Amino acid sequence: MSRRILKQINAWEDDDLENSVLAVDALGPTICVGEILVEIVATTVGDGFLDAQPLVGPFPSGAPTIFIDQCGRIGGTAAMIGAVGEDDFGRVNINRLVRDGVDISGIAINPDHPTGSAFVRYRIDGSRDFVYNISTSAASKFGWTHDVEALADRSGHLHVMGSSLSMPSAWAVIEKAAKVVKKRGGSISLDPNLRKELKYDIETEERFVQLVRMSDLLLPSGEELELAAGVEGEAAAVARLFELGPREIVLKRGEEGATCFLSDGTIENSSAFQVDELDPTGAGDCFGGAYVACRRLGMSVESALTYGNAAGARNVAVRGPMEGAGTLAELDRFIKTTKRLL
Repeated sequence: MSRRILKQINAWEDDDLENSVLAVDALGPTICVGEILVEIVATTVGDGFLDAQPLVGPFPSGAPTIFIDQCGRIGGTAAMIGAVGEDDFGRVNINRLVRDGVDISGIAINPDHPTGSAFVRYRIDGSRDFVYNISTSAASKFGWTHDVEALADRSGHLHVMGSSLSMPSAWAVIEKAAKVVKKRGGSISLDPNLRKELKYDIETEERFVQLVRMSDLLLPSGEELELAAGVEGEAAAVARLFELGPREIVLKRGEEGATCFLSDGTIENSSAFQVDELDPTGAGDCFGGAYVACRRLGMSVESALTYGNAAGARNVAVRGPMEGAGTLAELDRFIKTTKRLL
C-alpha cells in the first residue's frame, strides 16, 4: 500500500472504521469468486451477431474480475479466485490484475479449456446483446484447492456477484469461503448482477437468498432492489432486505447517482458525474469495487459513494469493460475536474 494511501487513511475519522459494517482492510484482502473472461465488442450499433461486422478487443472482463480489479487499483487489498485457459486471452486478464495489485494465487490455469469470452453489441436504444462462453470454458473449471483455501484463510471480506451463483463450481467455492471469512470476523457483500442471458433455476434462487441472509452489504442496481427483496416499492424493499440480514444497502441509480441506506434509518444520497458515455459495461462493477475498498479502508459513506460514482463514470467514458478503472489519484483528479449531475 502506498504512503499516500496510508496518509489519507490516517486522516479519516476513527469512527468511520468503527461504524462501517465491513471488516477493515487490515484483516485481509477482499476476495471475489467467479468468471474471468475476455470481452470483444462490436463497433457497429444494431441487433445481434447474424452479420459479419468489425470488432475490437480482447478486453479483460467478467463482472467479478472488473470488481476486484477496481478494488485493487484504488488501493484496497484484493484477490481473485477463478480460472483461465493457457492462452493469450488468459494472459490478458492475468497481466491486468497483476498490474493493478490483485493477488492471483487463487486463479487456476486450465490447459484443456480456453479462457471464457463475451461478445457484446449495443442496440440503438443503448441496451446490449451478449453472447457468452462461460460454462464450456475455463471460466467454470475451478474448485476448492489448497491455494484457494490458503487465500480464504487470510481474507477479510468476500464479495459475491449474482452472475456467479449459476455456476456450480463458483458456488462450491463461495459457500466454503463465506463460512471461512465469517468465522475469522470478516464480512460479505453481494451484488445481485442479474443477467437475462444467464440461467437462474430454483437452486440458484435458493443460493441467492442464502447469500442475502449472510451479507453485510448489498449493492443492487435499479430494479434489482425489488427483485432481491421480493416486494414492490423502494421503501418496502429496503425494509424487507434489512429484515433478512444486511445492514447496509447501496442502490446504484446510474445517471441519478447512488443512495446508501443504513439499518439505523440513515439515508445518504450522492449525485452522478456528467460524462459522455461510450461503453456502459462494467460501470456498476467499478462502482462496487471502489465503494467496498473505500469502506474497508475507513472512508465514510459519503466519501465512498463519491469515489464509487466517480469510478463508474470514469469507466463508461472509455471503450472496454474495465479500461477506465481508476487509481485513487486518478479518481481524485476526475472528481475535481468533472461536473456532477444535480
